[in-house]
Amino acid sequence: MPFRLLIPLGLLCVLLPLHHGAPGPDGTAPDPAHYRERVKAMFYHAYDSYLENAFPYDELRPLTCDGHDTWGSFSLTLIDALDTLLILGNVSEFQRVVEVLQDNVDFDIDVNASVFETNIRVVGGLLSAHLLSKKAGVEVEAGWPCSGPLLRMAEEAARKLLPAFQTPTGMPYGTVNLLHGVNPGETPVTCTAGIGTFIVEFATLSSLTGDPVFEDVARVALMRLWESRSDIGLVGNHIDVLTGKWVAQDSGIGAGVDSYFEYLVKGAILLQDKKLMAMFLEYNTAIRNYTRFDDWYLWVQMYKGTVSMPVFQSLEAYWPGLQSLIGDIDNAMRTFLNYYTIWKQFGGLPEFYNIPQGYTVEKREGYPLRPELIESAMYLYRATGDPTLLELGRDAVESIEKISKVECGFATIKDLRDHKLDNRMESFFLAETVKYLYLLFDPANFIHNNGSTFDAVITPYGECILGAGGYIFNTEAHPIDPAALHCCRRLKEEQWEVEDLMREFYSLKRNRSRFQKKTMSSGPWQPPTQPGTVSSPESHDQAREKKPAKPKIPLLSCPSQPFTSKLALLGQVFLDSS
Repeated sequence: MPFRLLIPLGLLCVLLPLHHGAPGPDGTAPDPAHYRERVKAMFYHAYDSYLENAFPYDELRPLTCDGHDTWGSFSLTLIDALDTLLILGNVSEFQRVVEVLQDNVDFDIDVNASVFETNIRVVGGLLSAHLLSKKAGVEVEAGWPCSGPLLRMAEEAARKLLPAFQTPTGMPYGTVNLLHGVNPGETPVTCTAGIGTFIVEFATLSSLTGDPVFEDVARVALMRLWESRSDIGLVGNHIDVLTGKWVAQDSGIGAGVDSYFEYLVKGAILLQDKKLMAMFLEYNTAIRNYTRFDDWYLWVQMYKGTVSMPVFQSLEAYWPGLQSLIGDIDNAMRTFLNYYTIWKQFGGLPEFYNIPQGYTVEKREGYPLRPELIESAMYLYRATGDPTLLELGRDAVESIEKISKVECGFATIKDLRDHKLDNRMESFFLAETVKYLYLLFDPANFIHNNGSTFDAVITPYGECILGAGGYIFNTEAHPIDPAALHCCRRLKEEQWEVEDLMREFYSLKRNRSRFQKKTMSSGPWQPPTQPGTVSSPESHDQAREKKPAKPKIPLLSCPSQPFTSKLALLGQVFLDSS
């Protein structure tokens, strides 16, 4: 007899009073302009509270109106909120924060940091802000987007993570010391998501800097997971990165696994990589065959496919949005509506929800203001225009403001049953939850550009197109412009020719304008140097001496990027058929 889920009838809904002036629940869609302003006010209440009470700590403690370090002492909330500022239209604060981060953030510290969290929040946040800097009115240096202070910070942070990948399998440790590397005695057990969630940030970093090491280690980690799947096509939850043996064999789409699947899809779109998409589609078939029941997804034993946990986890709510990216709209909407019934029942998504019993799981009743259901609503609304998705956005705004808002920001909901609060406001509230809410209600935002407008940018490697749309969000909701990956890609030998030519050109220009002062932002383009070092003519001469023999390429032979390689449309960069 097949396994069937019995969902209790008559789920109790949390009825929250609507804000004065907001559309009522009379079948009319919520007014986007009204809720856009509400979301913006939510952001500034939380953001200003962080600046006034918690900066330079990582995160705000909203009940005690102070701050604490959580993921590494990076002023994390400021990094995570930076691109949200621009999406909300605040260019002046974006510019100010860029300066603050350059002056205050140091990665050369004796701190044990999560490899996964540092990548998605810090590296991802800095890369996104770097690529959005020109749009935000920042005076970018010559060579941007292939150089720049935020890019150098992202590269420095990522290099601190590289020692974690030095394992027999190529799968990374979960924690690394930013000063000393992997600590002796560090546990080799890492969750699946902590291994497979690097390709978006690391491939972007390799494309912009010209150093392939980042993309290389991310791809190796992805492939080792792929090779470790079971005979029925599933992966487990935790694996030993030294031996490649699965430690936790529960398989599902939620916590510990989630962003691995997400990055196969987003990596495939970002890099136009058919192999990554084929890997995901094969996983998707196994997931449907073994974990899907009545448009819910359960946890099963990875080798046998037998149900181990008939629960929904709030982190699984990203899945309908991911389904929309591969065009599976009907299944996405059905699953979304299942998840939305839980939100209506509690005014939020509990961390764990027992599907057959229709209630929370003990000690997993909280809601830390996670974004995943709102994220899926944003993607699906872009795909369908279904007003039900705006209703979820309305309900989220009303719930969060009614239950979670306190004098110093918004507090994690410790228990959705009685609305007790916890003294934490995670940085993802400003990076993801508020951002996706705003984008849901702002159809004209530049993030939703369909290619009708764009910027032509001249780089040392030719002309490229940026800002045409098709942004790929990393799993912390930091948007990456896929066209940017084509701005700096050249053979290393060709890059050296261009650099030599640029230096010669600017040297002649300086001789003609000897009385005009030059600044770094307007001066000759130079290749990025390691943080903390000073670039000098002697160092460039030494670097040239170490270069391998160069093929005879005429000067000015760097071809301009074909126009069809420049336009990013609906998540894809279309390449020449030739």
